[in-house]
Amino acid sequence: MCVFRSLNHIYAQVIDDQDGHTLVAASDLEPDIRQQVNGKRKTEVAKLVGQRLAERAMEKGIGTAVFDRGGYKFQGRVKALADAARQGGLVF
Repeated sequence: MCVFRSLNHIYAQVIDDQDGHTLVAASDLEPDIRQQVNGKRKTEVAKLVGQRLAERAMEKGIGTAVFDRGGYKFQGRVKALADAARQGGLVF
């Protein structure tokens, strides 16, 4: 599971490292998440992305992942996304 955050947005992907393919992905730019973003803080938006990623991973039968924080400190939005993904059922 790889996380990228920019100044305004956050993205997460579950990647198969052996084949180099993205299995599932989620970001705050998706239309269904964009509708829920209005007036929320960046950490709350990161929680939505983490929940969506966990839902999609569970639908594909992915239960475990290795968390790659992409060099970002494990705090704020990155931590919120990881915690939401764990609550959604992903184990890492």
